[in-house]
Amino acid sequence: MSELQAALDLIGRGADEIIKREELEARLKLGRPLRIKAGFDPTAPDLHLGHTVLLNKMRQFQDLGHQVIFLIGDFTGMIGDPTGKNVTRKPLTRGDIELNARTYAEQVYKVLDRERTELRFNSEWFDKMSAADMIRLAAKHTVARMLERDDFSKRYKSEQPIAIHEFLYPLVQGYDSVALKADVELGGTDQKFNLLVGRQLQEEAGQPAQIVLTMPLLEGTDGVAKMSKSLGNYIGINEPPNEIFGKVMRLSDDLMWRYFELLSFAKSMSDIRAMREGIATGTLNPRDCKMELASELTSRFHGKNAAESAIRHWHEVVQGGGVPADLAVADISVPAEGMRIGALLKAAGLAPSTSEAMRKLAERAVRVDGAVVESRDLLLMPGAEHLLQLGKRGFARVRLIAGG
Repeated sequence: MSELQAALDLIGRGADEIIKREELEARLKLGRPLRIKAGFDPTAPDLHLGHTVLLNKMRQFQDLGHQVIFLIGDFTGMIGDPTGKNVTRKPLTRGDIELNARTYAEQVYKVLDRERTELRFNSEWFDKMSAADMIRLAAKHTVARMLERDDFSKRYKSEQPIAIHEFLYPLVQGYDSVALKADVELGGTDQKFNLLVGRQLQEEAGQPAQIVLTMPLLEGTDGVAKMSKSLGNYIGINEPPNEIFGKVMRLSDDLMWRYFELLSFAKSMSDIRAMREGIATGTLNPRDCKMELASELTSRFHGKNAAESAIRHWHEVVQGGGVPADLAVADISVPAEGMRIGALLKAAGLAPSTSEAMRKLAERAVRVDGAVVESRDLLLMPGAEHLLQLGKRGFARVRLIAGG
């Protein structure tokens, strides 16, 4: 296989669409590093595996020797991309954007090579634009063309309001490609319209039109809806190693292949095909394949030692049904009159909220010192040490100290 074909195969791995593939091939033949752009609006500070689908593709371009531009849309974030929404999205404040942008920058280098990443903010050029400049940009697209975008069309037909500033979003995102002289822009399938606007604006500016590469939206752990923190079907890259490992191990066997294709660097497509054949013929256990994926992803975000510890934890707790041998005691300050079990589960980090703890209590999924908790009103008093368990895998050993 030629070097060019190998590069095209890697770039195309997992991609939903490349517009236009022949243009990409011609651009690669130029022999210079291409400028690869992907924009991220800092609307949420915590990244999950769904976000890393694009980051992984950017890293693959880096490994091929190309220049990656991680664009934080601090200006567009104040507009709010309406993609996939049936209502106008509330714009973020400058303070929200600055906080989220800093958090983004800290997290993306768990995937991207810091030395080969150009971190940019689109306020660099838009803050310098006058009102007249923005009107001239708005003149480059028609309302009819905007209404070709699926979400705008649906909202218009159902008489849902569309604010004028929302029409500016695709133009602003497209102009980013002009400002950065992008050769390739990456985005999710829901971004295709915006990415094509970038091609149009580049042509009007006398630049070669960027190649558009869209990536699929990763399904969450439920295997149905796209990964989303609000749906609770996500795996956050900053979650504890045991959580990342355990959530990957709980993926369905079918969904595992989707994650391998879009998220794994260690396994080539030929490796994945060989694993699938091994499982089909009974020479390979799907659990062992899943463990390799879980180990790779945990190691990527927390390091090799954390991944090895997570493997041991999984064997001890999930397979052995036992309590982790290295479970440390955490001191938790509680009121003199005691703390209810729901609040304690949250304080111990076993439940993200008291309401989630209450839901688990109703499911009889909580144990204290090995016994199922029968009442959500259980009070635990200071001066005692307890072993808390939520579900089959969540453990915490706590020492309750008066003073909360």
